Amino acid sequence: MAMALRLPDDLDAKLTARAERTGRSKQTLAIEAIRDAEARAELNVHDILAELTDPDSEILEYLK
Repeated sequence: MAMALRLPDDLDAKLTARAERTGRSKQTLAIEAIRDAEARAELNVHDILAELTDPDSEILEYLK
């Protein structure tokens, strides 16, 4: 699906410079950044849930 992404001038300049340095397209870099951000967000959610359920599991086991 097509999507137009309007970036502030400073971010567009940074993205353009990185694309030129790495020989990759701005689109490729943007897609990669979005995927990386999503993976980090998912990891954080799983870490938080794990931290919350570990202490709760001990309490629940005690209450049985």
